[in-house]
This record gives sequence, structure tokens and C-alpha cells, in this order.
Amino acid sequence: MKASLPISPMFRATVLALLLVGLVACGGRSGANDATAAQDGNAHADDGDDEPGHDDHDDHDAGQTTIPAAQAHAAGIVSAAAGPGTIADEHEVQGLLAPIDGRTAQVTARFPGPIRALRADVGDAVRAGQPLAAIDSNLSLTTYTIAAPISGVVLSRQAQVGGVAGEGQLLFEIGDLSRLWVDLHIFGSDTQHITAGVPVTITRMTDGASQATTLERVLPGTATASQSTVARATIGNDDGLWRPGAAVRARIVVASTPAEVVVPLAALQDMEGREVVFVREGDTYRARPVTLGARDATQVAVTQGLRAGEQVVVEQSYTVKADIGKAGAGHEH
Repeated sequence: MKASLPISPMFRATVLALLLVGLVACGGRSGANDATAAQDGNAHADDGDDEPGHDDHDDHDAGQTTIPAAQAHAAGIVSAAAGPGTIADEHEVQGLLAPIDGRTAQVTARFPGPIRALRADVGDAVRAGQPLAAIDSNLSLTTYTIAAPISGVVLSRQAQVGGVAGEGQLLFEIGDLSRLWVDLHIFGSDTQHITAGVPVTITRMTDGASQATTLERVLPGTATASQSTVARATIGNDDGLWRPGAAVRARIVVASTPAEVVVPLAALQDMEGREVVFVREGDTYRARPVTLGARDATQVAVTQGLRAGEQVVVEQSYTVKADIGKAGAGHEH
């Protein structure tokens, strides 16, 4: 066995010093690498913020959507140019149809006697001079004929075949219903500024058919039962579907105010608490906040946010709103 050489204290100190120098050098390089990596990471992060079409794309697409023309047509989306119009000061009222005085006639028996024949019934159209009844006269012992005094419709019949008619007894009532009165009931302060000569639109409740006419007069008295003022207009009844006694709706236009830009009420939608319209540019639809002015039953004036000539969605605007909502939800994901 060989004897180990003795190691001097100076040699140990020299080796230990070299080891410490090596460790410090390695640690410095590691720290430098870590710092470099951190800087590279920050650089990449900055590059990500500047990436084209990221946040800017989301901001650009907010409140808009693209709908191809064929798809818009299939969905019933209709656009029209915004432009000048007139806002009407309108009043909605109700009324009743009535025969016009002087256009009704009562048919009576001239002489007493048995009724031999009746040739018309309620609802029949008759012409002036048409025979309506035959009665045996107790005075002359002959049969005489009762004829229609006017052309019109039989409104009522008060006789039966075989019955005995008294002198002057009412047999028929005939009305010319080709034109009718519309008696409209006006209440409260409306009576102060609704006057003769203003336009009025009468709407039939049974099928929604409408007819434009003019208010002819405001009657001086007050309807006892309703305590209303009666305003009267006249309408044509060529189709015979306007029936006396039927209730109707009416829209009376008291005044009209011009506006530079108007849109239909159907164009308006609410988005995030703001009233908007959807402006179309090609296949792109954008929500445009607007400031509104006076409105009537069908349209509203736009005082800010929209120019005359811009294309606005006037039908199916809620479909565009729903599509924008779906587009916004997609960007959030």
C-alpha cells in the first residue's frame, strides 16, 4: 500500500477559491439569461397589444352586423331613405254610424184593410216605385199597392201577410245607405280645438278598412248619456259594409308640423337604454343613436344623429337588432 502525500493548507485554500469563482460566474450567467427572457416576454406581450385587428376590431364591430342582400330580403328587412315629412297633431276618438236625415222614408198604409201580399223584407235593396205590399181597402173594397218612395235598403218591416193594416200604420222603413253620418264623441279639452274642416280618417272595426273624409260640423249640444260633444262627418258606403249603428274608430288631425328628417316608428329600437335606428351601407347595418322630436301615430321626427337621404331599416328592424346582439356575443367569446 502506497502512503498518501500530505496536502498543504495553502493548496486547499487555492482550490476552494477557484470553486467559488466558478459558482459566481455560473450564477451571473443564469441571472442574465433570466433577465433576457423576461425582456423577451415583455417584448412579445407588447407585440400582442399591437397585433392588427384585435381590440380595434372589436371596437369597430360593436353595434353593427353584415347581412347579405338575399338574406335580408328573405327576412323581410326593408330599408328606405330618411327624409322630410309632416308630424300630425292627432286625436283618437270613437263614434257611431247613422243614416243621414232626409235619406230615410217610412212606408205606411193609406187605407185600412187586410194585407194580401208583402214583396220585400229587411235587408232587401229596393228602387223608387217598386211595389212593396198589396192591401185590400175596407173603404173601396178594392186592392191597392204600396210602392217604395225612395231607392235604398229595407231597414224594418212592421207587417205580416194576413194581418190587418190600420190607416197610416207603419209598414216599412227604407234608408238610402249609400252615404252615412259618422257621429264622433269628443271629450274634455279636445272640444276646444277640434273644429269643422279638419281631416279625419274613419276605420271600420270589423276588418280595419279605412276611409278619409273631412269633419263637417261640431254639433252645438252635448250628448246626454256620454256628456260628450258630437262632431259629425260623412262617408261613402259603396260596398254596403258600413252599417248604421256600428261603432268605428277615428283619427282627427288638428294640425300638422313639418320636419326635416322623419322615420317610421317601426324603425326605432332600444339598445342599452338608447333609442337607435339601423343605417344600411351596402350589406352592413350599423346602430345609430338618435335624438327624437315630435311624433304621431306612425312616424317621428329625428332632430340629431341622422341625415336626410341615409338608408334606414323601416321594416323588421328588430331582426337587425337581434343579429347585432348575436354578433356581439360571438366577439365576447
